[in-house]
Amino acid sequence: MGTLKRSERITLAIGLLATVAAGVSRYAGAPAVVAFVLAAIALAALASIVSFATEQVGERFGPAVTGFLQSTLGNLPEFFIVVFALSAGQVVVAQTSIIGSLFANALLVLGLVIVTGAAASKDGIMRFRIRLPNDTATLLLVASFIIVVVGIAVQDRAKAASHVQALSAIAAVALLAVYATWVWGYLRSDTPSPEPEREGEGGETQGRGVPLGVSVALLAVAGAGAAFASDWFIHALEPAIAALGISQAFAGLVIVAIAGNAVENVAGIVLAHKGQSDLAISVVKNSVAQVAAFLFPALVLVSLLFPHALTFALNPVYIGAIALTALALWQITGDGEATYFEGVALIALYVVLGTFAFLQ
Repeated sequence: MGTLKRSERITLAIGLLATVAAGVSRYAGAPAVVAFVLAAIALAALASIVSFATEQVGERFGPAVTGFLQSTLGNLPEFFIVVFALSAGQVVVAQTSIIGSLFANALLVLGLVIVTGAAASKDGIMRFRIRLPNDTATLLLVASFIIVVVGIAVQDRAKAASHVQALSAIAAVALLAVYATWVWGYLRSDTPSPEPEREGEGGETQGRGVPLGVSVALLAVAGAGAAFASDWFIHALEPAIAALGISQAFAGLVIVAIAGNAVENVAGIVLAHKGQSDLAISVVKNSVAQVAAFLFPALVLVSLLFPHALTFALNPVYIGAIALTALALWQITGDGEATYFEGVALIALYVVLGTFAFLQ
């Protein structure tokens, strides 16, 4: 670990200490709200470690591979959270946390990234490659089509409604096939980033500061920690909800979604602040694509192993919100440029949706 900077070692130490504190509170019988908060802090701290390590690994690749890698690892806590929620029979939390993850990334995080990126730009306009935003909008529209079809079938009580689990499973396989086809071509089109140079003592330049082996080890430690922290998070969730007096829908859509997507929250904003617009957009947009076209359908199939299965049948408000989110993303990012007001507009949409979940 000698190649790590002092600030990076401090971040690693905080992440490990937060995870230990969350584990102690889980098994020492701490109050539910305390255990819940500590588990959320642990998830966020571990996310920062994943963010740093992935950025180090990603220096050897282009923005497509780096963004894909970071969003994939960043979605690990969300995957574990949903699996543990399903095993605990908390289907509402599992379902709303998935779509909450989608909304959090597509509206809140992307909005914050655009505002930050626009502020870092001299002319107040954040510029980036247009392929990923357009591809993400297409994937989100495909997912929206499936969710709308299933939702309408359930609401109209059509004959297919009695087979919603089978319909969801077939739709999940189809959506995964679309995602696999896209990601194969997308990653192959990437171009490696040039060797970064870092200024050392006396004005001399240095190569990469963290060896690949150290970065991979950090990813492995943080990933394992995220699995444990997710279990502790779900264990404390239900009693914490009761103590705080909030609904399961709000907990899943807002609290769990934001905690489970801390990687994108941190990494995207930091990268946008540094002026790395393509990589910032890649991290957030890859996460949106993964949640809609990979994580959701994959968890639908995984849920078949549990007594309470996950399906694409959602509340009509969320169905409409997903479809409109896809259109908003295409409109705002499809031209490769975004401004302050467009970022603020996305954040405003998320605030309204979160308010609905809170009042539901």
